[in-house]
Amino acid sequence: MKKPVYKRIVLKLSGEALQGRKGFGIDSQIVASIAQQIKDVRELGVDVVCVIGGGNFFRGVDGEKGGIERAAADYIGMLATIMNGLVMSDALEKIDVHTRVQSAIEIRALCEPYIRRRAIRHLEKGRVIIFVAGTGNPFFTTDTAAALRAVEMNADVILKATKVNGVYDKDPMKHKTAKKFTKLNYLNVIQKQLRVMDTTATSLCMENNLPIVVFNLTQPGNIRRVVLGEKIGTVVS
Repeated sequence: MKKPVYKRIVLKLSGEALQGRKGFGIDSQIVASIAQQIKDVRELGVDVVCVIGGGNFFRGVDGEKGGIERAAADYIGMLATIMNGLVMSDALEKIDVHTRVQSAIEIRALCEPYIRRRAIRHLEKGRVIIFVAGTGNPFFTTDTAAALRAVEMNADVILKATKVNGVYDKDPMKHKTAKKFTKLNYLNVIQKQLRVMDTTATSLCMENNLPIVVFNLTQPGNIRRVVLGEKIGTVVS
């Protein structure tokens, strides 16, 4: 049996990943599928940290376009990530995967406040940690939160789950001639403005030599394949 190439991973899930084809909210079948994939990886002995977005409910950028002050819009988006984190936690607990939801914004009735040492202790006890509310600050994306938490948790890699099987030079959904990259370096991503993660997140990964693997989440078993070192998706390092 293959051994995992990573001991501790940060799985970055967008809010859109949880909505499936519904266009809004939560697709319970998709959530259950992601939860099962996470369980499969945990059973390999790999520590799993999740960072979840909130775009299936609310996006701060879109809120600003609608006339909401940007900081307020971003805080509303953070609340959306908390809803998604609780949904993901519930799905994991139902299949006997112990979780802890930690929020960058204190909301004690629903989840723990983010405390780094406590989070690391949860990982040592085999729990899956779900980080919500981004960094707790407006004007920062959940991509940046994923990079920050990955560094703080001493993770080996960020797995960026998407709807396509890697990074392309243009949108593969719209352009049949789109070229897929199998490997990129951080400066390529920043200079070519490729939509891997935002510039702040990419720079933080570059400064800390933290690789990013962009892969297709919609194919069941792909998280496990990445963890076992199979060559799928695009590696940014």
